[in-house]
Amino acid sequence: MSPPVRRAGWIPGIATVAAVALYGWAILSAEEDWQVLGLLALAVIATVIGMVSGFGRSVQASWAAHESKLNGAALIGIVAVIAALSTQHFPLLMLSTMLLYFTASLGMNIQFGYTGMVNFAGAAFFGAGAYTAAVMGNVAWFPPLLTLVLGGVVSMALSLVLVFPIVRTTGHYAAVVTIAFGVLFKTFLEVNEILGGPQGLMVSSMRLLGWDFMDSPQIGGMKLSFYVNYALLCTALAALVFIAVRRLERSWLGLHMDAVRLDETAAACFGISVKKTKILAFLSGNMILGIAGALYGMMISFIAPSSFTFSDSLLMVSMVLLGGMGSPWGGALAAAIVILLPEKLQFLQEYRFLLFSVLVILVLLFRPDGLLPRQIRNYFPGARSRQ
Repeated sequence: MSPPVRRAGWIPGIATVAAVALYGWAILSAEEDWQVLGLLALAVIATVIGMVSGFGRSVQASWAAHESKLNGAALIGIVAVIAALSTQHFPLLMLSTMLLYFTASLGMNIQFGYTGMVNFAGAAFFGAGAYTAAVMGNVAWFPPLLTLVLGGVVSMALSLVLVFPIVRTTGHYAAVVTIAFGVLFKTFLEVNEILGGPQGLMVSSMRLLGWDFMDSPQIGGMKLSFYVNYALLCTALAALVFIAVRRLERSWLGLHMDAVRLDETAAACFGISVKKTKILAFLSGNMILGIAGALYGMMISFIAPSSFTFSDSLLMVSMVLLGGMGSPWGGALAAAIVILLPEKLQFLQEYRFLLFSVLVILVLLFRPDGLLPRQIRNYFPGARSRQ
């Protein structure tokens, strides 16, 4: 009998979490273009060295063996970055926005990565949550925290309009349905004066237990940025959605979604309801988009139809492609690239859609599984493999 396979240690994973947290603080704090470009070059060099030396495989094995602990360490790392940036408005705003788009990418992954359903109306469902927050902000008795849930419910209700054509079509036909809905949603907002028309609406801030998130907290006489409130709440929301999506992936529902994505005919032959699986993926993914959109609207305080265009939907799809279909942490990396890079390098702002288009094409050509590919399903993280 061969000896048991040695379980990977946790040190490579912890080292990676610490390095990424430090790097995140550095690039969020950087203000000059040369500093950002230098940090990007450092990331590329470190990635190449890690791949050549085999350290990347060690990190992968470490994460597979200690996933829950390292996920917790990553959460602590995000909180540490928030603490380090606690007095700076713009870096915290960028970090909060990245966390919300990461949350949105988790919803898109349920549809695209797990079930194979392309949704080109992601920005519309994201915007539905934001507009729900704007409308319910005028209702004094309604708890703002429940507004987040209501934003998800409204987005899910709008999804019901598309359920019938989505389950009756496949491939590019289903994609065209979502494209049409995204265009229709933006047009509806522009002509609807009740919802502010093209000028948009103001959104009330989040209030929790009597605390207005627009108020700056103070610790030991030091006044912190009010974005600390939103950054912590965005972190909590991203963590909850991440846990839910990972549990969904490992459940029998996740197996059904994978089967439908790989071969609908074979899945139906094994007794899997293709329609019910698609409906579940479409509704749950859009509900997550709506929740993230509601919090996004509260954070930026103003929304308009121009914030939820077809181009924004393409950015959400590109996050799934760049990060890796079905890869939760890949969505985090892609969100950082899509949100942070154009803001830190202003000369790229006008060409950001061209940049992302070229980047997606390169990824599809040379790394079709994404920057952080989805790993083999691991039902028992930390379990020792035996032969």
